[in-house]
Amino acid sequence: MRLKNLLRTMCGLTLTAGLIVGSATGAYAESSTGEYQIRPLVGEPMDYSDSSNWMYIGKGGDKPVDMFFIYPTVFGGEKYPDIDDSPVIRAVARANYAKTGSVFESSCNIYAPYYRQTNLSVAEGLTGKEYEEYQMQEQRTDIYAALDYYFEHYNQGKPFMLSGHSQGSCMVKIILGEYMQLHPEYLDRMVAAYPIGFSIDKEYLAEHPYLKFASSSDDTGVIVSWNAEGPANKEAGTTLLVEDGALSINPVNWRRDGETASASENLGSREQVKGTLNFEMVPNLADAAVDTERGTVICTTSTDFNDNTELFGPASFHSHDYDFYYYNIQVNAWDRIASYYRQKAGM
Repeated sequence: MRLKNLLRTMCGLTLTAGLIVGSATGAYAESSTGEYQIRPLVGEPMDYSDSSNWMYIGKGGDKPVDMFFIYPTVFGGEKYPDIDDSPVIRAVARANYAKTGSVFESSCNIYAPYYRQTNLSVAEGLTGKEYEEYQMQEQRTDIYAALDYYFEHYNQGKPFMLSGHSQGSCMVKIILGEYMQLHPEYLDRMVAAYPIGFSIDKEYLAEHPYLKFASSSDDTGVIVSWNAEGPANKEAGTTLLVEDGALSINPVNWRRDGETASASENLGSREQVKGTLNFEMVPNLADAAVDTERGTVICTTSTDFNDNTELFGPASFHSHDYDFYYYNIQVNAWDRIASYYRQKAGM
């Protein structure tokens, strides 16, 4: 089903912390300077003053940097459900966090809201840009409300990072392109954003010149992203995850050229122990090289591809974007935080 059959009528309703003003007539929110407006939001947001609507509030301890994490798609089906009170869906969301967002626990306080999601079946037949447009519904309304509540009640002026995977990374991309443009005072404190597993492309950066893509292991205020796949995925062309002009950085050597980082250079991958909820470190599992034309990260040392070839292509490692490079990401978060504080100290 194509996008035109999926989108709903948009209307503007009041959001927590006064982000949106106006009504269904289509009023737009303005920045504090009045120089920027965002599109109307759809529907009423979840109540983020209710702690049960958060997966985690400050998980990881009292660290000087926060991480606002948005989990990936956790269900499939024929309808677009309201999942704010589904214990099954929330349990799957927590399991996905353990595979992905947990990588930041050693360096950050984790804030992760539950939110109404798009199910996987909706994405069939959509391009990445069409999918982004579809996400401008209740998904965006909830995430913006959670951000409002987080900045007003939890952040307390600390530096922060954003991260996600798949659908969560699409939401991070929307945040960077709209919410942060509305709130440049927040963007000034952003150490880095990790929208891993969704396309960040040259056109998007040209449209948002205040954003920049990472070019090293410790630059700050940047977007750090990649889509992992095998060489054979090139035949898929553009997919839901890989747009023309896509960009990726190598999560092992933190370069954007085509130099291969061998599996022996990888600090370690992470696998779930079969039949348990535990994980173990696996050395020498995944190599990495940026395909500079396609804008993806190529891994040649595994054949554990995703099953959903219609969405991701025949040789996608979408479900391994994090775990193939888990310990590299963990160290990289520390590196960027250290660099951020060095810069603030004028060192």
